This record gives sequence, C-alpha cells and structure tokens, in this order.
Amino acid sequence: MATANKNLSNYDKNQLPDAKDFTFGIVVSEWNEKVTEGLFNGAETTLLDLGVKPENITRWNVPGSFELIYGAARMQQKLAVDAIITIGCVIKGETMHFEFVCEGVTQGIKDLNVKAEIPVIFCVLTDNNEQQSLERSGGAHGNKGTEAAVTAIRMADLRRRTSGQNSKMGFK
Repeated sequence: MATANKNLSNYDKNQLPDAKDFTFGIVVSEWNEKVTEGLFNGAETTLLDLGVKPENITRWNVPGSFELIYGAARMQQKLAVDAIITIGCVIKGETMHFEFVCEGVTQGIKDLNVKAEIPVIFCVLTDNNEQQSLERSGGAHGNKGTEAAVTAIRMADLRRRTSGQNSKMGFK
C-alpha cells in the first residue's frame, strides 16, 4: 500500500503558501459517511489551521462518489472558489461495481481539471475494506482529507501565480 509507511496528516506550515485569502469548495459524498465525514473533518481542520477563514469554505453534499463529478462541475460554474476538494469513499465489494465507479470518478475528476480553470482535488479513497478506509480517514495512517487540503492550497497558489501568464513565460 502506498500509505503504509506515510502519515497522510503530516505537513509543514512554513513550506506552504499563505492561504488566508483563498476560498475553497468541498464536495462530500454521503455514501460511506463514517469515512467521508472523517475526511471532511481532516480537510476542514487543516484549511482552518493554515489560515483559511471559515466563511471561505463552502460544503456541498452529494449522494455518492459518482456524483462528485457533477457536484464539482456545478461548483466550478457557480462559485468563485480557488480550488475544490472532492471527498468520497468506494469500498471493494463482490461485483464489478467498484471498478466502474472508481474508473468513472477518476476520469471525471481528471476531465474537470483539464477543461476548467479551477483545480479539483481528488480525495476519494478506493480501498479493499472499511478498515483500510478508516485508517486513512483519521486512523493509523492519518487523514487523506488533510493531505487533500494541503494539495488544494498549493494548487490554488499555483493557479493564482500563473493567472494571466502565457505559455512562454516562466513560473516563479
């Protein structure tokens, strides 16, 4: 497992951009709620810890992970946010449903990143069992929501720093 020797909750505030003026959207799947609430709590706590104002965080719920794509697309269209975090959890079962949902969500969120200006952060656990998901949503391996919040801040900063630059100009 990629996270076996890594705590997802570790970050160094001194290595991150100032986030006090950023706004974030978070789209949360209600399916596997015990896990997704843990991920949301990790993301929200981290954003607040890194200086984001509570009023600059907007949360929308959707029924399941597959609906994260639509929720994030609508958020890109309707809200002035600097980045969006999509939070979901798909646990492998006995049918092919797991593979179809994981592939669809992954490709859908990738497409949103390619087609729009607002970065969408993938915080969707795709584990073999509930225990693995719990370990990554505030348990033994930390919290993937924390990692997603740090990523969102870094991508919001990248977006802001590169806005208006043409492709021949270098990044600072």
